[in-house]
Amino acid sequence: MKKLNLLFIAALSMSSIMAQDITDAVRYSHDEVQGTARFRSMSGAFGALGGDMSAVSINPAGSSIFTSSHASISISNLGTKNEVNYYNGASSSSDSKFDLNQTGAAFVFYNTNPNSPWKKFSLGVAYDKISDFENSWNVRGLNTNSNSVGNYFLGHAQGLRLDQISALDNESLSTAYSEINRLYGFANQQAFLGFESYIIEPSMDTDDNTSYTSNIVGNNFDQGYIYAASGYNGKFSFNASTQYGENFYFGLNLNSHFINYDKFTDLHETNSNPGSLVRDVRFQNALSTIGSGFSFQLGAIAKINDELRAGLSYNSPTWYTISEETTQYLGTIRNENGSNVSQIIDPYVVNVYPDYKLQTPGKITGSLAYIFGDQGLISFDYSLKNYSNTKFKPTSDSYFSSQNDIISNTLKNASTYRIGGEYRIKMVSLRAGYRLEESPYENESFYGDLNGYSLGLGFNFGNVKLDLAYDHAKRDYNQQLYAVGLTDAAQINTNNSNFTLTLGFSL
Repeated sequence: MKKLNLLFIAALSMSSIMAQDITDAVRYSHDEVQGTARFRSMSGAFGALGGDMSAVSINPAGSSIFTSSHASISISNLGTKNEVNYYNGASSSSDSKFDLNQTGAAFVFYNTNPNSPWKKFSLGVAYDKISDFENSWNVRGLNTNSNSVGNYFLGHAQGLRLDQISALDNESLSTAYSEINRLYGFANQQAFLGFESYIIEPSMDTDDNTSYTSNIVGNNFDQGYIYAASGYNGKFSFNASTQYGENFYFGLNLNSHFINYDKFTDLHETNSNPGSLVRDVRFQNALSTIGSGFSFQLGAIAKINDELRAGLSYNSPTWYTISEETTQYLGTIRNENGSNVSQIIDPYVVNVYPDYKLQTPGKITGSLAYIFGDQGLISFDYSLKNYSNTKFKPTSDSYFSSQNDIISNTLKNASTYRIGGEYRIKMVSLRAGYRLEESPYENESFYGDLNGYSLGLGFNFGNVKLDLAYDHAKRDYNQQLYAVGLTDAAQINTNNSNFTLTLGFSL
């Protein structure tokens, strides 16, 4: 049925094979509190303090606060616990893992000219994990909203020609699956899955038909959903900073970013609704993402007096280039004349999509710190990031333009507040902190604020320092099952707990 005399469409519909949306934009725009144990135990409130390798990731002027060259390495144990609700179903999940989340060194050089106002400068290199994508959960519930996975395929199919979503005579399903994506794009490919599995039915059996109905009907659908994600977002930073006079510090970071993200979802839906031809559906999707990007940071720290310090830093947008691959599986069971007939579409095809560009928003951070001599300190950071400035590029692309409009109307300015304190008792330091990260969404009931606290201990052995931190954060959010059709969401309460151990050296 599908005619292949429209090859030119492949060159004209690059946007149609893209499936990126606002969830991708938000995922890669987030940055969490990662880094050294001292940094994490004070909830990352280090913008005006410096003197810590992870503080340099907030304000690049912080490396010239060091009085000598310094290096550190940190390992952490991340624990994640989810409480999940979906209609009348509830479940919980937990997981933990060890990871290297920070390492770096700063080399301090003093100016030998006593008459120069430039007292010293430092050069550094560091690795920091920006965010961790490790998360898994599953839930099962009875969807009483008359919303079936059939609506996912129906939503993609409406308006598409039948000959552009179906296999040719004697063409294998694997070949047709691949060719339809190449010629017509993602939506046609999803509609193909629905048509060839008998989930959707054309109004007329003609090539130019563009209207469809679902063979899954009724009000109640038993749906089980599995979500499993892994990977991380990290960066390598090359730092340079300097001290001017006795009270001013300036710095620059050049950052190389990288993304590694994998996601697997599995939906199993059953129904016994009268008149429903298809009774059982299993739909699996796997996504593999890699990306690289660049950003820069500028920062300054001023000693207002012996006790009070102020910091200001600017994080540029991050400009990413991202590559994605997907695989899919669909199996159905339909009731025909009282007999169960199964249909499996397992193409064994990896969909490789063209690279796309993503620009995440920049951030401004203002900081204050008060130093109580050798006894301790208290520090406060305020950051502002406008998530609505996130952009898929090129902006002239019609699909990206529509997604950018959604981002502009759905996301907002979000503030982050961090406060931390440290109290020293001889060689031991006691630390604590609190942070609040506002939701990037205008609708905060969809994706809530993040609240977190932290505690820590530090031991100073002279040239060697050992630090331990515990931090905890929680957030409530809704996870839509799909972006089209079955957009019902699971309500998730997630709690993250981290133990971090850092070994630091003065060189």
